Amino acid sequence: MSARATRPLAAVALGLLVVAAALMAVAGSGALNERDVETVAGLAEERRPVATATALVVTELGNTVASAALALLVGGVLAWRGHRAEGLCVAVVPLLSSVVFTVLKRLLDRARPPEELQVMAVANESLPSGHAAMAAAAWTVLVLVLWPRLAARGRALLTAFAVLWVAAVGLTRIYLGVHWVSDVLAGWALGAGLAFAAVAVLAAVTARRAAQV
Repeated sequence: MSARATRPLAAVALGLLVVAAALMAVAGSGALNERDVETVAGLAEERRPVATATALVVTELGNTVASAALALLVGGVLAWRGHRAEGLCVAVVPLLSSVVFTVLKRLLDRARPPEELQVMAVANESLPSGHAAMAAAAWTVLVLVLWPRLAARGRALLTAFAVLWVAAVGLTRIYLGVHWVSDVLAGWALGAGLAFAAVAVLAAVTARRAAQV
């Protein structure tokens, strides 16, 4: 990570976190309720057995525990190979995201979609989506930290997979009726914003250490 990367990373982080805060403020006020209800109810009417089964698999593979485990695994490998700062960053970001979204859920206390729209029963707070936030946090930090170590093809493949997977996980939460659209949008922005912020800090720390050598 170079010192030149710190400001752009920090700017993107700020932008994403502002978007997340705005989405949560508007959704928490109830301004998006009508649109959210229309979308979730419309998807419920269009569900098909194969698509629903696939969504259930994706949502389980992309749950908060799986996202945290992936980050811990990759972070551990990086640390074992001598990249301790990068490994710590990768491991910590999803855990930080988990703490942040859990606190926000308690504070905002938004209700989930009604049980008749849910494929799987979920009763805790809805805003922001933990699945979306954790998936975005884990895969964003992976792309950012691994980017300098990959060739062009590796970067393209990792980024494409990360975007598709994070999108799929979030969309399954809406399709299965356990989250509103605004919950998922806020979760994506929050998770990605925290990842960019953490990597900006990593870049600054790395640059300072290099200057002291």
